[in-house]
Amino acid sequence: MTSVIGVRFRTAGKIYYFGPKDIEFKRADHVIVETARGVEYGTVVLPNMEVEDDKITLPLKNVIRKATEDDDEREKRNREKERNAYKICQEKILKHGLEMKLINAEYTFDNNKVLFYFTADGRVDFRELVKDLAGVFRTRIELRQVGVRDETKILGGMGICGRPLCCHTYLSDFAPVSIKMAKEQSLSLNPAKISGICGRLMCCLQNESEVYEELNRKLPKTGDTVTTPDGLKGEVRETNVLKQLVKVVVEIDDEKELREYPVSELKFKPRHKKGSDEKGDKGQKRGKNKDRDNKNRKSNEEIEEERELEELERLEQNDGKSKLDDD
Repeated sequence: MTSVIGVRFRTAGKIYYFGPKDIEFKRADHVIVETARGVEYGTVVLPNMEVEDDKITLPLKNVIRKATEDDDEREKRNREKERNAYKICQEKILKHGLEMKLINAEYTFDNNKVLFYFTADGRVDFRELVKDLAGVFRTRIELRQVGVRDETKILGGMGICGRPLCCHTYLSDFAPVSIKMAKEQSLSLNPAKISGICGRLMCCLQNESEVYEELNRKLPKTGDTVTTPDGLKGEVRETNVLKQLVKVVVEIDDEKELREYPVSELKFKPRHKKGSDEKGDKGQKRGKNKDRDNKNRKSNEEIEEERELEELERLEQNDGKSKLDDD
């Protein structure tokens, strides 16, 4: 076991471990540490604790010191300098006519480097821009291209739920999200309703996906035939995932009647069991092929929505990991 503290360098950023060097730290204390980028000013989010050796990236660096009032003042000045650096870089981008969108400027604590984060549709040749910026700031310059998720994480905003964005407030990593998660939760598959302001699938689809997946396994599918406690056979019309209730159409005296039963009282062929996801995926592929065959029967609006969903899925797979952190 090794004694460490956990430090963050931005809101909802990755947590890095450092040796406390016999100093007792509290949550929200500020520290000066040495990182791959240089000397940095960070915030303690995990006070002194013991962790297993295999969870630490060696060699473990010790903190340089607990931040002093002078360090706090220097950090404030750096934030002011970043605003000015952002404006200058924006002007230089326009001057060089580059197709890139500047997101943020960031000084290291020791002013040894200025980082500029930007987004662009493809590769950008910014060599002349770097030379220009180095002549202005007289320090090392790094331009880092990030994705739209990283852009949103830096800038923040409000989600359609009315709350601050998850990625900007507490998510340190982007969890993989898929259309399947929206289907499991019976959400509308309208791309506008399941996408965040970054234009990708909402991160919160991941929050309850495991619960819904487990509950859905216990339910029959719509259209399945089930046997009720009364011995009647009927067709599933609707299911309530959270309440685990099933609405079944049964025939009584030549008349059809809609009845609701707890799923525990029904007999039916169970869905795929845990561990047979591969078979489920093959079934999904067959379903997709069927959908393609039926495209001619769909309206133009439905076809366009389906195309947007496929594009969303493709973008999710291509995004990769965050480029904000230095590992």
